Amino acid sequence: MPGMITGKKTPRYSDEFKVKAVEWSHQAHRSVKGVAEALDIHPFMLSRWRKEHREGKFAMKRVKKAPVEAKEKIQEQDEIKRLKRQISELQEENEILKKFQRFQAEERRKRSGSSGSTGKNTE
Repeated sequence: MPGMITGKKTPRYSDEFKVKAVEWSHQAHRSVKGVAEALDIHPFMLSRWRKEHREGKFAMKRVKKAPVEAKEKIQEQDEIKRLKRQISELQEENEILKKFQRFQAEERRKRSGSSGSTGKNTE
């Protein structure tokens, strides 16, 4: 009876996939962690691919097509980041408006208290 080999099987990725992943990770607005997450791989693996790419171990230079699912995930992540940034800006603007409104109310109270009668009768 042949011996059974147990354990986890490591998936093999094509050079095309690796090169595209490396290219995405080199874009200024992307992080290794974010790209790895979108591609469902470990960030260490992507870092190793980046090193191998620098050393010229991949025969391919550029890949024209990206895996559709990965591209969509990255676009979704970019959209989420943009929306979170927009929410943060709007919350900050809202806080500034609230402070200004409190300031105006305080100024009105001061004016209404000091512009009343002074107690002198000017007839």
